[in-house]
Amino acid sequence: MILSRDDKCWCKSGLEYRDCHMEFDKKLQTFKKRCCIVPKKKLIKNKEQIEGIRKSAVINNGILDLVSEKIKEGMTTEDINTLAYEYTISRGGIPATLNYEGFPKSLCTSINDEVCHGIPSKDVVLKNGDIINIDVTTILNGYYSDASRMFMIGEVSDEAKRIVEITKECLKKGIEAVKPWGFLGDIGAAIQEYAEGNGYSVVRDFGGHGVGLQIHEDPFVSHCGTKGTGMILAPGMVITIEPMINGGSNKIVIDEGNGWTVSTADGSLSAQWENTILVTEEGIEIISK
Repeated sequence: MILSRDDKCWCKSGLEYRDCHMEFDKKLQTFKKRCCIVPKKKLIKNKEQIEGIRKSAVINNGILDLVSEKIKEGMTTEDINTLAYEYTISRGGIPATLNYEGFPKSLCTSINDEVCHGIPSKDVVLKNGDIINIDVTTILNGYYSDASRMFMIGEVSDEAKRIVEITKECLKKGIEAVKPWGFLGDIGAAIQEYAEGNGYSVVRDFGGHGVGLQIHEDPFVSHCGTKGTGMILAPGMVITIEPMINGGSNKIVIDEGNGWTVSTADGSLSAQWENTILVTEEGIEIISK
């Protein structure tokens, strides 16, 4: 369907096309003519949707702040799950992971050599020296936000501290690579260069993703790649960047018992940090962290 200047914009903002996405579409067409991969319109969020994602992120960020205050040696990962569930429900939200494709808990708790999707349990007690990733996704009024943080329990080894810090810097490098009308591949290239330059490996099997109206949307955000390749990062896109960095090989295994928990194949430590990022005309906004 071809819109005229005076038609209502396709993004459902209620604005006339000329005052909303007309110039945006012209720019996308320019990239198409260069044979670039451009995002489909359903990946571009309007102002109302972006505000809904921001409000969801208030709860999501609050959960991680609460965990930061409470987490300690002797807690079970089920204790952390209970904190998150009660906080979310009390604020009108829904834990997005709870019963998602059969996942039984309200967040993911991945310890030491666990890469992602660790399942909280009353039998898993945090010990001095552990590192743990807490990954939280929240739904509020149909809008999704997603973030994870690493936590160090008590006195951790230099090896554990270093992988946590390097992984956080990988996230920072990935975010710095996001430019409006830049390329998706720039994110992975920046993360891969920094991680491998410091002697670590990047997990290939999992990555970031679009988010906002669903828990997982296009595009897949690889944490390794080549600059100047991949989809155009257009303003209005909302994605997660969540590098998973291993101390040894990037090979992973999935727990055959629960079908969810991903661990390093060689038993080496793994770390992950995740933010939800909005691409804007001027740069980026970190929505959830």
